Formats: sequence, structure tokens, C-alpha cells
Amino acid sequence: MPKRTYDFGHYGARGIKGSEAVARQLDQLVDYITTPITTKRGLMARLNYLTKSEPARQAAREAGLTVTDRTIKAWLTGKRHPSRASLQQIETAYHTVRRQNVARYLLRRLNGGGGTRVEIHPFSQSQVDRRFQRVLEYRNLNVRQWDALVRAWAVGDGGALDDAWVNIITDLGSQWGQYEYVSAVGFAA
Repeated sequence: MPKRTYDFGHYGARGIKGSEAVARQLDQLVDYITTPITTKRGLMARLNYLTKSEPARQAAREAGLTVTDRTIKAWLTGKRHPSRASLQQIETAYHTVRRQNVARYLLRRLNGGGGTRVEIHPFSQSQVDRRFQRVLEYRNLNVRQWDALVRAWAVGDGGALDDAWVNIITDLGSQWGQYEYVSAVGFAA
């Protein structure tokens, strides 16, 4: 049975962790506000999302938005403008709260109907010396339980997301170690 990869890219292979590719794909499934936060419209949309109710405000605080309600009110009325650090806090809190709000919906969609088919594209070996190259192939896998992946993605826990990904790809049999790093992972919900 293969072990986890600790020195990826030593011979020139290129790719990203499969868990990171899954997180990127999950982020693409979420409808985030596309207007930049540096514009008035983008800032107001994010602030309204984060302050529309008391649970939303509490979630924003837990996600790292550390300013007072008075400051947020001044931003909403246009009397003050957030600093760069505050803009970053707002953006981070917005993405975190949005992920948490969408996680239940995604779980229902991904787990429904017996799971979701995942396409796994192997990492690139174009820079690897021919004598060190492996035979890698594009793989499909039906993931039936997304709970651990989506839960880790929603809270931004990279370690748990990586562990959940490795737990899933072990279903590929003895070749699972070849898909810990990938060029892309694709699925839809």
C-alpha cells in the first residue's frame, strides 16, 4: 500500500494537492459576490450579507471581523471607509460565512442520488526525466459521502480536508498514492 507523499516535485512533477483542487472546485460551485470589495457596491453587498441578521453578525465575528457595530454602521452609511486591513477582514469573513451557509445545500446535492462522480486528472510529468516518469491515467471515482470534505472546506481546515481526500482516494486501490497530487479535480452539484 502506498504511503503519503512528503517530497512531491522532487523530480520535477507539477501539480497541486487533490484536497486543494477539491476546495477550488467547491468554491466555484458557490455564488460569491463578484463585484470587487474595493468598489462601493462590492463593499456594501458584503457588509449587508454579514450584517443582515444577528446570526449573520455573530458568524462574521467568529470568522474574524473584529470591528464594533458602530464602525460597521459608519461604513454602511458612508461616513467612514474601511482601511486595507479591515477590507481584508471583511472579505475573509464574507467567504467564511458564505461557505458555512452553503455547505448544507452542497452536501444535499453532492450526496444525493448515490453520490457524485469525480474526475481526477493526474499531475503533470512534462518536466520529469523520462526514466523517473510513471504511467498515470485519468480516473473517475464515485464519491458517496462528502460530509468530511465539505465540513473541512466550510471551516477552512486544510489538514482535515487533506485527510478526507486521502480517505476517499484510497478507494482507487493500490494506486491511490498517484492521485494525492493532481492537475485538476472536476465534479458538479
